Amino acid sequence: MNTLNTTSTDFKTQLLEPNKLFWLMLSSALLVASAVYVFNEHGTFELLALILGAALGVCLLQASFGFTTAWRELISKRRGAGIRAQMIMLSLSVLLFFPTLASGELFGQSVAGFVRPLGLSVVAGAFMFGVGMQIASGCASGNLYHLGGGQLRAIPVMAGFSAGALWATADYEWWTTLPQLAPIGLIELLGPITAIGLNLLLFTAIYQFTKRLEIKAHGSLEECQSTGTTSFASKLIAGPWPLIWGAVGLTILNFATLALMGRPWAVALAYPVWGAKVAQWLELDLEIDFWTYWMAPGREEALYNSLSQDPASLMNGGVILGAFLAAAIAGKFTLKMKMPIQNFLASLLGGVLLGYGATIAYGCNIGAFVGGVVSGSLHGWLWILFAFAGSVIGLKLRPLLRLK
Repeated sequence: MNTLNTTSTDFKTQLLEPNKLFWLMLSSALLVASAVYVFNEHGTFELLALILGAALGVCLLQASFGFTTAWRELISKRRGAGIRAQMIMLSLSVLLFFPTLASGELFGQSVAGFVRPLGLSVVAGAFMFGVGMQIASGCASGNLYHLGGGQLRAIPVMAGFSAGALWATADYEWWTTLPQLAPIGLIELLGPITAIGLNLLLFTAIYQFTKRLEIKAHGSLEECQSTGTTSFASKLIAGPWPLIWGAVGLTILNFATLALMGRPWAVALAYPVWGAKVAQWLELDLEIDFWTYWMAPGREEALYNSLSQDPASLMNGGVILGAFLAAAIAGKFTLKMKMPIQNFLASLLGGVLLGYGATIAYGCNIGAFVGGVVSGSLHGWLWILFAFAGSVIGLKLRPLLRLK
């Protein structure tokens, strides 16, 4: 018997089941309708932002590529496959990003990285974010693709995230007055080649450390690359993807974001806008447009333009739709609605910490950590140190909140 053909036949049979076919048709219709609307109302740039977000959603869901679980596994179980996948992603990314950012141009588009100051706002914000991601069981990107996969527990997290982000914009001016060092960019300081070498050495050291830690604890490794008899095509469509595929896919898509947007991928940029839009809809007299945060170039326009014109919102929406489609194609989409009250409250609390922390720390695990590191900015490494420390505390708090 041909095992690969049997696997393919079983997959097609499962996909044509009425329940799974319904979700496939619905997810496809939503993505197509959104794409048509965005293109007709705005144009090609907005359409590409939505499609790029959808591709990221497919990649995140199929590979289950996250940061919250990866850090939790290392801290609590001494398993480091997720961390090693992140190091592979970052290694590939700096090889692409550093020479491009040094040139300042990609396909005729002016490009720039996220090089931010090193200050107390990064320290405090990253720590809050680390605590919040473990309490809420998800980070900024993780909750987007969890929602797309049918996990409705992501909704209170995202609501709290938006509220916390808006709150942080009110306090933003105060945070900018705290002591901070000027931005330090390794690409400018050392040159792209030396900066690449230094980063690769650090990624390798972290990679090897997790291997030794895991072998010492378990005597074996969970590898990033999975094995099995499933054909490449079936695995690509139905998943699950090996973590290494996720690492490569996210690297390519982040580089595509740089080409389209002129900057690396950022998730948390959309959440303050969402919080502000809700405040406007509720007609809250907050005078948001007078807050310092919203006076930066591009932010004031985001307050008054529709969300379908906001690139960060389009990409985040695309992540949800792409994850929905990927889950439906794989026949894995199910609505998970059950949520004990303590989980609901923890999700809200964790979301507020995520939103507030990301906004004052120049981003989340995607924009501040990945975006900072692939931009050669030292603030990305400062962010990860304190976010990881916050995750340790967040894990210790989970039992107190009656969380598993």
